[in-house]
Amino acid sequence: MGDAAVRMKIMPESTDVDLAKLTEDIKKAVPTFARLHVIEEMPIAFGLKALIVVTIMNDKGGHSPDEIEAAFASLAGVESVEVEEVGLI
Repeated sequence: MGDAAVRMKIMPESTDVDLAKLTEDIKKAVPTFARLHVIEEMPIAFGLKALIVVTIMNDKGGHSPDEIEAAFASLAGVESVEVEEVGLI
């Protein structure tokens, strides 16, 4: 069919997590079947910020957004990863 955009919200464990380092770790953790499109900070509350990450993956090859989610969830400093949206582009 084509490429799919996968939008995820990554919550750090606390306000003490270095978001610049976490951003670099996310860039390194993107699976080979996907590519990073954008990472943005989103204020949550009381100084806590989430990272909104959009990756692009081909919907062929039997891969799933769950694999990207698992790769990001395994990073140090990550409390949770939520797939917010998946859509064809």
